[in-house]
Amino acid sequence: MIDLLRNKSQLADRLEEINRELMDPKVLGDAREMKRLGRERNRLDAILEAMNVHGRALENVEELDEALQGDDAELAEMAELELPEAREAVETSEQELKLLLTPRDPADDRNAIVEIRAGAGGDEATLFARDLFRMYLKFAETQGFKIEEMDSSQNEIGGLKEMIFAVHGEEAYGTFKFESGVHRVQRVPATEAQGRIHTSAVSVAVLPEAEEVDVDIEEKDLKIDVFRSSGPGGQSVNTTDSAVRIKHLPTGIVVQCQDERSQLKNKNKAMKILMARLLDHERQKKDEETAAARRSMVSTGDRSAKVRTYNFPQGRVTDHRINLTLYNLPVTMEGDILPLIQALRLADSEARLAAEVSKA
Repeated sequence: MIDLLRNKSQLADRLEEINRELMDPKVLGDAREMKRLGRERNRLDAILEAMNVHGRALENVEELDEALQGDDAELAEMAELELPEAREAVETSEQELKLLLTPRDPADDRNAIVEIRAGAGGDEATLFARDLFRMYLKFAETQGFKIEEMDSSQNEIGGLKEMIFAVHGEEAYGTFKFESGVHRVQRVPATEAQGRIHTSAVSVAVLPEAEEVDVDIEEKDLKIDVFRSSGPGGQSVNTTDSAVRIKHLPTGIVVQCQDERSQLKNKNKAMKILMARLLDHERQKKDEETAAARRSMVSTGDRSAKVRTYNFPQGRVTDHRINLTLYNLPVTMEGDILPLIQALRLADSEARLAAEVSKA
């Protein structure tokens, strides 16, 4: 950590350089570059502030240690009482600094598109998919994110066979990306007369929202169909052909949207989902090329992997990637997933930092 703190002057120099670039008329006329530099400036500001906080915490511990070893008995007694909290502040500030200094995925700052799909478990899986969506809604509300529903499919009992939604806000993808994977639930279904515990699964995919410059889509590569929207059980809920299905011929990726009454709105949402999936397709190809490096990190890409188990009889939630178990399932399902996300971020940051050190 001492070596990292020595870079403080270099970071300050880069911050001054960015401030000069932001005054350049050429940059002022380039909205994309302005946004990129603004994000970098905000990140550097946060790193420098975290370095200051960490430095002050270290100094405080050193002063208390000196007082503890000094001749003043009263000061030594006070120092002994304050040292545990001061050392905890050092540890907390160091963890925060690690998170900020970790080489970042450039997509972390983007909006996210989240796809929830019921898997094994029949109706119980669709009910748990609904519960997960509610959990994410509540979490997003507490974190200041805005949710935009893109497309959904329900069954007759109100469960979700599929739900696709966008998360808008600063670092939306960086916050939600660790939710990718298979979420398993163990509980007694409301429809189970014998009271037996049932296990079912729901898959979650989190994609960074694509920008137009990321994906080049030609009209000839698209097959677009329109049809009437359907509700639970397949019954028609619209008298016009407002639902839209788009197939990207080169990759075979198919998306559809039917939640809006407007065909144009459904088409725009479908294109947004398609662009995100195409961007994700390219990112996964690059990830395969660097698979060895990714093995040391917390996985966000293998969506067939079981990432978390929600055990209702025991009131616990376990994240299998970092072997973390919390006995607070009721509050977790009410949207309090920040402790899980923070632990995953820290584990990923430590792995990435270790990978950087090993390459140096």
